[in-house]
Parts: sequence; structure tokens; C-alpha cells
Amino acid sequence: MQKKEEIRLRNLRNIGIMAHIDAGKTTTTERILFYSGKVHRMGEVDDGTATMDWMDQEKERGITITSASIACNWKKHKINIIDTPGHVDFTVEVERSLRVLDGAVAIFCAVGGVEPQSETVWKQADKYRIPRLAFINKMDRVGADFLNAVSMIKDKLGARALPIQLPMGEGEMFNGIIDLISMKGLVYDPTSLGSTFDEIDIPSDLSKVANEYRTKLIETISEHDDVILEKYLDGEPIEEDDIVRALRKGTLDVKYFPVLCGSAFKYKGVQKLLDAIVKFLPSPLDVPPIKGKNPKTEREEIRKANDEEPFSALAFKVSSDPFVGKLIYIRVYSGTAQTGKSIYNVNTHKHERLGRILQMSANKREDLKEVKTGDIVAAVGLRFTRTGDSLTHDKHQILLETMRFPEPVISIAIEPKTKADEEKLLDSLDRLAEEDPTFQVKYDEDTGQTIISGMGELHLDVISKRLFREFKVNANVGKPQVAYKETITQKIRDRGSFIKQAASKGQYAEVELEIEPNEKAAGFEFNNKVSPEIIPKQFIKPIIDGVKEAMLGGVLLGYQVVDVKVTLTGGSYDEQESTELAFKIASTIAFRNAAMKAKPVILEPIVKVEVNVPEDYLGEVVSYLNSKRARIEGISSRKNVQIINATVPLSEMFGYATELRSLTQGRGIYTMQFSHYDLISDEKSAQMLEGVRRVG
Repeated sequence: MQKKEEIRLRNLRNIGIMAHIDAGKTTTTERILFYSGKVHRMGEVDDGTATMDWMDQEKERGITITSASIACNWKKHKINIIDTPGHVDFTVEVERSLRVLDGAVAIFCAVGGVEPQSETVWKQADKYRIPRLAFINKMDRVGADFLNAVSMIKDKLGARALPIQLPMGEGEMFNGIIDLISMKGLVYDPTSLGSTFDEIDIPSDLSKVANEYRTKLIETISEHDDVILEKYLDGEPIEEDDIVRALRKGTLDVKYFPVLCGSAFKYKGVQKLLDAIVKFLPSPLDVPPIKGKNPKTEREEIRKANDEEPFSALAFKVSSDPFVGKLIYIRVYSGTAQTGKSIYNVNTHKHERLGRILQMSANKREDLKEVKTGDIVAAVGLRFTRTGDSLTHDKHQILLETMRFPEPVISIAIEPKTKADEEKLLDSLDRLAEEDPTFQVKYDEDTGQTIISGMGELHLDVISKRLFREFKVNANVGKPQVAYKETITQKIRDRGSFIKQAASKGQYAEVELEIEPNEKAAGFEFNNKVSPEIIPKQFIKPIIDGVKEAMLGGVLLGYQVVDVKVTLTGGSYDEQESTELAFKIASTIAFRNAAMKAKPVILEPIVKVEVNVPEDYLGEVVSYLNSKRARIEGISSRKNVQIINATVPLSEMFGYATELRSLTQGRGIYTMQFSHYDLISDEKSAQMLEGVRRVG
């Protein structure tokens, strides 16, 4: 690799900012952009002027809805930042961002510590083994407790949190930080908006705790660094450079997670966070080469982070831009590509032309002539590319691991107000579904309604408002409905046949299937135990397609059937009259016949709920949750607030925000996230089946 190119990659950081809602992600990002010189005036979430929250709904609601990408520079390093949403309904934005990032900054509120969505995004980062820094934000707030937040990271996340800073005071008394690497105090000048700070000796009343945590820092990093271990045991002084080197190695190996602190809103600690991003988070050269399969040979191949390697990139996001049309966000893992050149989509087997390459700054853009290894950019002109597709050189194809997204758990009916809106509605819904893999659209033939499904009430509300505002569609929206599912509880074998006589050519197929319950959340599994002499190979795929189609329609109430093993055990064909369509229909009939006898049951989505209430209201809130079929998993206290953790059927949670406010005189708050599907109660199942009978 050429030296200039190696320096460019060494000085590149692709990072994400992730956290629970209201932990201060977007505010921290705004401060980063200001101190790095990317913007000259800091935007504020509360004022609706945040650079990264550019959508109208983000400004109105004060939350991040879509992940935004921006690049800035700090101390000769280029940092590509993706600010991800904190609300659980938009978890897809976090998932696809983490898939393409090399490192991350997890932001925690100094008062709330580890909150439910903090756990979700942390586990998502664990899945991809992403090195992380933790930033304990809002140290200026009443009730801030740095060490409690560190303890929660250890206990709730099972992560080895390693403080490299301590706060100088907490709450209203917070006025700076102690750097445990340099063993100096940093006091910020509020008149300069935190741009300047003074380095001071550690105050005497904090020297004892500073020395204690400095010793813990040295002991921890010495476990993974022989140089520091030797110096520590011999009582020799340990240089700052040695500590930084050892910290970087341990962080990149995901052995521990350095913890910093500050108050982004009060302009304290953000420059040191930028320093830590540069010092401790990985460059594209520090992460393992990307792996994938050669689609022709099925053998595993790798692509090193090098411009000389064949081009390979992953499309991780699709977005509609009112000025340039469809944008495909890509992360380049190797090689280069130029504007106007052709690249190959391995998933769709189509050549695509790179019309434009854009360096995005939230919703602003800068044209580039070339994209290089490690870059995160948006491409224009890729007509057939979807989220998760692999983009390569056509003579050096590699299929990268795609992304998997959770199934929607809530649905609403939507219909156009006028005939003129009908086509516009369907086109707009298709474009939104293309952008968001957790948003699904289907047409219910029985009711004649279009059904849209998503991850929660807020998710669908945002989608609906985007239809009205961005796409100018006039539509009526129904009330939210839970996305139930069905499964079976017994092993059953049955047959299905499709025999149709015709004057010219008939249709013939017979299929025997054995179906049985699969493990929870294991999905659909198909096995073929029939020889080609009984059913030729060309009919196996139509049989699988027929089973999948039957599963989509359900057998009890029309909900999708999940977690089923299906084995093809027999059947017959006719050389003259058997067709793929006949076998598809026969397998659909066979599955339905068997499923009706396999004691089908209904599954409902269960959500994990955390409710924070003052102690005076604890009894009423617990009692009310119990009336909603909740399972209370634990009650703990934090700063005069009782925290109730429970799992509750999603169907019981509609309107809970209003009910909780009423019960607690507006002082209770809750967070909710999808947990799993579980067997519905016999009573609830009987009510649903009776309702269907009455309608019938």
C-alpha cells in the first residue's frame, strides 16, 4: 500500500453515536461539529435547529428519526459520524448503521444510567464486536451520579467499563473533569462556549479518589500489556504514551470500554471525547478484512482495506431526496470507483451506473469524483439496489453478509380519500418500504384494504405524516392493530393434490408433507426426503413456495404461521401433465390440511416495559399493570424513584402513556420495546375466535 494512502486510512474514523432517547446524542454531535469547525453556530434540539435532525418531524418532536451521516475533521483525522435514533421504533436505523461502522460512542445519561434502549443498542454493537467508548453525559443535571452510571454499565450490560476520566463535582457543582491519563484537572471557560479550558492540578479533596481510579486504570490495562505490567510491578513511572497505546489495543480488542464524562449541553468534555475517538477507536486498517462468498465458487473470500484491492461495498440505507431522487448510502470496504463508471450488484445480478457520488452532511451534499476504501457516501443512479446489497466489480464478485431486520409488530389500515390518490398512495408506500426494511405493505383481499405494518405506534405515525407532507397523499388512517402470528403444537402428516382435466393439457400433482413445531423464533425450515424418481428436482422450489404462501395466510385467523419444520415425505407426478403451478397449489393444500389438524395456536407480541414512578404511586401502577396481563419481573429504586420492569402483551399498551399520566399526576414515565412472541392466553384466544365467528 502506498504510504500516502496508508496515512489516509490510518487517519480515518467511521463511528456511530448511539444511546437511549433523551441521553443527548444529537446535542453531543452538534458540539462535535462546532468544535471541529464543521459548523460555525451550534444548533439545539429544543429549538429545532439541530444540524443532524433536519426532517420537519424531527424538529417538531425533538427526537432523531432517521440516521444522519456527516463528516468532520479533528487533529488531522477525518471522522465520518452517523447519529442514530434513540427511540426503539427506529431500531432499524441503528442496526444498519452499526453493520457498516468501525467504532461507536455510546452516550448515557448521568441520571438515568443504562436505560432500556441503551441495552438494545449495546447488544446490537456486541453482535458486530464493535469497539466503543462510553460518554456519561448530563453531568450538570440534578441527580447526576457518574459512578452509579459506570456501575450500571458493568451490571446491566455485562461490559468492562473503564473510567479514564472523573467528574469534578456533580449536578450544579459540576465544573470540569479529571483526566486520569495525564492526572490533570480541566476547567472549561463558559464564555467561550467551552472552546477553551484551563489545565489545573487536581483539587486536594479529589486527589484520593483520582489516585484510586488511576491505579484501577493501570491495573486493568496491565492485564493486556506486558510493558505496563513490568513497569507497574517494578514501581517505575508509566508514561502517558504507554497508557494511550495500551488503552487503544484493549479497546480495539473489545477487552474493555473507556468511560468519559461531561455535559454536552453546557459545553464540557466534548473536545476530550473527540481526542478519545481519534486515539482509541479503530481506523479501517484496525478492523479485520471484510469476509464474503464468491457467488460462483461458494468459497469464502476476503477484501483488505486497500485501494489496490477489487472494489467492494455494502448498501446499508436507501433514502428519498427531494432534489436528487433516490440515494443509496454505501460503505466501501476495498478498492475505488469513479462517477459515471459501472459497478455490479451481486444480489440482483445487474450492472448499475454510479451517476453521482455525494459526501453527505445531514441533508446537505458535496459532489465527489471518486469513492475510496473506508468511505461512507451516498450514490445516485443505482436503480436496482436495496438495503443489504453487495456492490462489486463484475469480474471480482463477492457477496457480503446481508442484514436481518425484526418483523413488524403493529399494523393499521390505510385507504386513499379519492380515486386520484389511489395510485399515488401505492407508489408512495412502495418508496417508503424501500427505505425502511421494518415497514411492510400488503393488500388484504378479504377486506379490500391496504395494511401497513411497523415497529410501533410512533413508527406508523411518522410514516403516515410523511405520506401527507412529503408525498402529498390524502388518505384515511385506521386505528393501530396488533400483528399476531400463528404456530402449530403437534406433528402431523397429510396430503394435498391438484388434478385438473383439460381438453388440451391437464394439471397433476400430489404432495405429502409432515409438519411439526420448530424451536421458538427459529422460523421456517424445509427438508426433502423424497427421491427425484418420485418428485423431480424442478418441482421442489414450487413446493417450498406453496408452503410459504400457505404460511402467510394462516389457518386460524389469517395471521402468518411461524416456527414450523416442514418435511416433504411423498407424492407423485405425471411426466405429461405435472407443472410447477400444480405442485405449488398441491403443497399449499397439503400444508393447510396438516396445519388445521396440528392444533394451531395464536401468538401475540410481548413488549418489555420499564416504568419510572414516584414511590407514592407504586402500588397503583403495579396494580394497573397486573390488570393488563403484565408479568412483573422486578422493582428497584433509584434517586427516590421506583423502577418497575415488566413484560406486557403489546395489545394492552395502546394509550398507556395517557393512563400513566392520569395515575401519577403526570409524574410517571415509561419506555417500551419489543421482546418476543408468546402463546396467547386461552381466554383471549377464545375471544378472538368468537369475534371471527360473529363476523362470519
